[in-house]
Amino acid sequence: MHDAPPPVGKEPLSAGLKQRHLTMLGLGGVIGAGLFVGSGAGIAVAGPGIVLSYLIAGALAMLIMRMLGEMSAAMPASGAFSVHAERALGRWAGFSVGWLYWFLLVVVLAVEATGAAQIAHGWVPAVPQWGWVLVFMVFFTAANLAAVKNFGEFEFWFAALKVTAIVLFLVLALLAVFGVLPDTAPVGLANLTGQGGFLPHGWGGVVSGVLAVVFAFGGLEVVTIAAAESDDPARAVGRAVRSAVWRILFFYVGSMLVIVTVLPWSSMRPGKSPYVMVLDHIGVPGAGQIMNIVVFVALLSALNANLYGSSRMVFSLAERGEAPRGLLTVSRGGVPVRAVLASVAFGFASVLLNLEWPDSVFLYLLNAVGAVLLFVWGLIAVSQLRLRPRIEREAPERLALRMWAFPYLTWVALAAMGAVIVLMLTDDTARPQLLWSAGATAAVLVVAGIRELTARRARR
Repeated sequence: MHDAPPPVGKEPLSAGLKQRHLTMLGLGGVIGAGLFVGSGAGIAVAGPGIVLSYLIAGALAMLIMRMLGEMSAAMPASGAFSVHAERALGRWAGFSVGWLYWFLLVVVLAVEATGAAQIAHGWVPAVPQWGWVLVFMVFFTAANLAAVKNFGEFEFWFAALKVTAIVLFLVLALLAVFGVLPDTAPVGLANLTGQGGFLPHGWGGVVSGVLAVVFAFGGLEVVTIAAAESDDPARAVGRAVRSAVWRILFFYVGSMLVIVTVLPWSSMRPGKSPYVMVLDHIGVPGAGQIMNIVVFVALLSALNANLYGSSRMVFSLAERGEAPRGLLTVSRGGVPVRAVLASVAFGFASVLLNLEWPDSVFLYLLNAVGAVLLFVWGLIAVSQLRLRPRIEREAPERLALRMWAFPYLTWVALAAMGAVIVLMLTDDTARPQLLWSAGATAAVLVVAGIRELTARRARR
């Protein structure tokens, strides 16, 4: 382990991402189907208290992002938190968090590809669902192989559409709240204070809401992976993190607040988009189809980002000798060709499992990665606790972005993650996911431990 932070080296990958790409990636990275559709489940269990649930979960995501931004600005690398974990805790940590995150991305990629294919199949039934999956996978593989700027451009416009959709939604919903729209009367606070009050299920409902929404904030990490492929990684990641954090809270919390103000929370149904319900209520024609388009774009955006993030993570692992060296092949345009192909191959295998055995084999895979994000976030926090004093001592000029109230808020974030784990253990729905994810994490840690022992014996 290093006594001082190692010098920041030049990545062999292309520096084709611009500041606007990273800023929009940070904004759009977590605005996905989980918000547009999945938020209905959170409202059903928390009522208007879902606003507090999102504030709590969003605050945790903000803290994680700030820690990650601090380390990535000081030590930019395509492996981001995997590299930081290795420098802070040793090779076992970098190996474990890198492979688990890669596994998470390529499995979730299958959900996104299948979801987008289901929507496209509804529009064009003549093309089978598997045909749409093939089209999406081939298209985004080609885009990621061509140049990193292609990934950046796709994500920029995907994110721009999602952000525009949420802003328009907020404007329309606010006009409805104040009775400005035709044939609408001011809503007032009746839906917030009626139907059992603001906390109809008490603080227990808010806590259950946190459990329902916290994983929707996963995806923010990709912006720090992408920063390594910009002209000025330290400056770029700092600006992207600063601009993304408060805007994301605004979009998430703002959306939930207007939704539970416009409609009674008791009318929400899991699986039914609360956004569609609000748009239908205020008389927007074709609301369901409009939201279908937005969700479709959100799914393709996540697919593209996960393919990019997984390829860069496995490339970084290969750079450090934690993955096969053959994955280090880089094209003239600075794209890790074999890393992209390896990620898409496993991702395609996951899609096939999802199409053929969604309720058996693939469900086990999905459960195995369901809570892995908590392990990733936990190692980010522990790595920051170890690296911050080291950087301050040896290279304080690298701290372009600092974690707030260090180390106290870092410990608060770790305690909050511990609380989420306890909640998952006590929740009948979440418990299997946590146990399967714990099993997958333990398996990777065992492999990491065996590799460490083997390496030590070889050095003797």
